[in-house]
Amino acid sequence: MRWPGKPGPGSPGRGGLHRGARKAGRTTDPTDPTAGTDGPGPGGGEGGGEDGGPWGPPPVIEVRALVKQYGQGDAAVRALAGPVDPGTGEPAGMDLVVEQGDMVAVMGSSGSGKSTLMNILGCLDVPTSGRYLLDGIDVGGLDEHQLSLVRNRKIGFVFQSFNLVPRTPALAQVELPLAYAGVKAAERRRRALAALDLVGLADRVGHRPNELSGGQQQRVAVARALVTAPAMLLADEPTGNLDSHSTEEVLGIVDRLNASGRTVVLITHEDEVARHAKRVLRLVDGRIVADVRQAPVDGPPPALRDPGAFAARAPRAGHMSGVSHSTEGAQAAHAVQAASAPQEARPARALPAPPQAPQALTASETTGGPRP
Repeated sequence: MRWPGKPGPGSPGRGGLHRGARKAGRTTDPTDPTAGTDGPGPGGGEGGGEDGGPWGPPPVIEVRALVKQYGQGDAAVRALAGPVDPGTGEPAGMDLVVEQGDMVAVMGSSGSGKSTLMNILGCLDVPTSGRYLLDGIDVGGLDEHQLSLVRNRKIGFVFQSFNLVPRTPALAQVELPLAYAGVKAAERRRRALAALDLVGLADRVGHRPNELSGGQQQRVAVARALVTAPAMLLADEPTGNLDSHSTEEVLGIVDRLNASGRTVVLITHEDEVARHAKRVLRLVDGRIVADVRQAPVDGPPPALRDPGAFAARAPRAGHMSGVSHSTEGAQAAHAVQAASAPQEARPARALPAPPQAPQALTASETTGGPRP
C-alpha cells in the first residue's frame, strides 16, 4: 500500500532507518522499517531509535498538506481538506505536528473527519495526497508488511469496545502483540506482567473478559497497547463504554503515562475527556478550526499539574458528556462562521430545554445512552 506520489521502499525518503541496526537489542530485518530503532523492552521508553542529532528527537507525528477524498467528480467528498488555498481555490491540506511527550485530544461532531484522521495516523488508511511521518519514518512508501511492523512497534491502539479476545486470560491478551513481534515466551510473560501491574491489574492476570468489569477490560487493553513500548498511544473514544468511576480510573492511568513521557492522542467527543489533554484540536468539515494549548508539552498533564484547580473545574453531574456531545457540533460551527463572537452562541445552545425537559430526561439519556 503506497501513497500517491510517494517513493518506494528503497527510496531516499526512508533513508537512515537502518542506521545502528547492529547495536545490541535492535532489529536487522531489511524489510522492517523500524530497523535501527530500539526494540520493545521493559520500560524501553518511546522506542524512538536515533536521538535526532543536535536538534533533538523528531516529532512523533508530522503531517503535511494531508488530503483525504472519497469518490470522484461531483460526487467527491473531502473528509480531510484543510484550509482553501486562495490562489487555486483548492484545499491546501491539513498540517499537524505532535511533539514527543504531548497529549492531544482531537474533537469533532459526526462527519468532522476525526475518525478519518485517526485511521491515517494509525496507518490503517492512506490519504489521497500529502505526507505523514511517524516517529521520523515516512510511512508513505511502505508496503503492507512494513506497515504492519510499524503498527505493531510504533503505535499502541486502545478502542472504545476494548477488542479483547473472548475466553482468553488477561496475561495472554497482553502478550499477544509481543508474540506477533517474535518475542520469546519468558520475555513476553515478564513484560506482560509488568504492563498489567502498571495499570493496577497484577491480581487479575488469570481473569477472562467475562470475569472483568468494563473498566478492568479497558485497563487490560491499555496494558496491551503499552507492552511494546510504542512511540504513540492512539485511543479512540477510550471511555465511551465506561461508567463515570471507570472513566476516571482509565483517564488517571493515561495521565500518569503521559507524565512519564508517553505521547498520547485521544479521539473523543467528550469535554470531560478533552480537559485531561495538554492540547485540544477541534475539527469541522475536515479542517482544524480550533487549536488550544492547555498545558506545556514538557510537563505533566492538567490533571496532575494542579490537581486541586483541575478538580474544582470539573463539570457538575448535570453537565457531563451528553450535554457536551449535543452542543459540540453547533459550537464548532459557530467557531467557523462567527469566530469573533463564539460566546454569544454558546449560552443559547447550552440551555435549550423547555421547562419540563429536565424532568423528562433520564440519567442514561443525558449521557447519550446507557453505559455498561
